Amino acid sequence: MVTEKMDSAFLEPNSAPAQPELLVSAVLHLMSHYTASNQESKSCVKLASVIERHLKALADLPNLAPVLRATCQQLSEQWATVVERTMAPPEKLNLFSRIVSGARPI
Repeated sequence: MVTEKMDSAFLEPNSAPAQPELLVSAVLHLMSHYTASNQESKSCVKLASVIERHLKALADLPNLAPVLRATCQQLSEQWATVVERTMAPPEKLNLFSRIVSGARPI
């Protein structure tokens, strides 16, 4: 998938995070892919998760301008919400399924 290639492409050989400019470039690229795929079909939770991680990595960089760090932190939190919303809700078991599986009634 594109996101797996993007993750490895933006790490330097010693696995240290790349320059902030590369992370910004990557996250903008990922966001545009998310928007395009969202218009074509159901949202991709994995892509949204990668976007959230890139924004979190940017927010954690100490040498980044404070306004950019704060923006990345806020966007990271918003994307985390997108990921949580798009994940499938846990399946509720009916009484028969709970009895068969040995699960306790709620």
